[in-house]
Amino acid sequence: MDPVAADVVGLARGLIDIDSTSGREAEATDWLAGRLRERGYRVTSQPVVDDRVNLIATVGPAEPEIVFSTHIDCVPPFFPSRIEGDLLHGRGACDAKGILAAEIGALDRLRAGGETRVGLLVVVGEEHGSHGARAANRLATRCRYLINGEPTDNRLATATKGAYRVRLSAAGRAAHSAYPELGESAVEKLLDALVALRQLDLPADPVLGATTYTVGLLSGGVAPNVVPPAAEADVNFRTVAPAPDLRRLLDGLPGPVAIEDVVVVPPVTLTTAPGFDTEVFAFTTDIPFLSAWGKPLLLGPGSVHVAHTADEHVAIDELARAVDLYAKLARELLAEGG
Repeated sequence: MDPVAADVVGLARGLIDIDSTSGREAEATDWLAGRLRERGYRVTSQPVVDDRVNLIATVGPAEPEIVFSTHIDCVPPFFPSRIEGDLLHGRGACDAKGILAAEIGALDRLRAGGETRVGLLVVVGEEHGSHGARAANRLATRCRYLINGEPTDNRLATATKGAYRVRLSAAGRAAHSAYPELGESAVEKLLDALVALRQLDLPADPVLGATTYTVGLLSGGVAPNVVPPAAEADVNFRTVAPAPDLRRLLDGLPGPVAIEDVVVVPPVTLTTAPGFDTEVFAFTTDIPFLSAWGKPLLLGPGSVHVAHTADEHVAIDELARAVDLYAKLARELLAEGG
């Protein structure tokens, strides 16, 4: 393994082997802050909630013009790192601790070349509410470009879909199941709405493609022999148009069902650069909540198709390649001037 890859893999494994499931990031940020200071960076912590903090690392005394960013939290369940062949496995290998290690590798390279106008922002809570990004956006910054890291197969993203999560709930009236005519089934009302949802003409976009959705959670009833008095479903849409457009369609669902907005993240059009492979992605990121950090770009090693799975991994050569790409991208953006 060449020295660049070895350093990135070592740093990534150190991060992966600390359980930083969303809400439990404190040990990982403490460890990372120590490693960054050992490498000569100026590190400040921004309190977010409880013992959870964002980290900002800089090279020079002035505010950076370009900041690499990603998140240090992961989805459950935690599992430690291991290397099998040319792949690095572990929770966070591609989402996003391997990416974080590659960004630090690029910062090291830029600093070694005398560049001081770059920095790093590491946030908590991306996987559960983007609390870290929302807090970071309250900081005053003169950053011109934000290079956010998520698994994009080392392609620059041209756009990402939004997310719109709603909770559909239906109310009924309990009764003995032997006499269903004495009650009202909330489950039946909810099912009518979910079947009608399949027939809706959901928005589409020539670049982002079709709106998609997943019924992620279903619950209802109190016992098998009772007409269910309540039922609800959480539905997660990947959006290509403003959420109010979709809400107007949902308001026409039968049932009747109540609709509660849970999460709204808008679709995003991103900055790109010539000479990089590009792609459109269906997932969402912290970028909509980091608008104060300059024009956003999105790039990172690894595939989102294995993120959040029991087989999460990233190719070691992709990590090394990401260091090259991050450094190249930062140099080109800096060369553009103010």
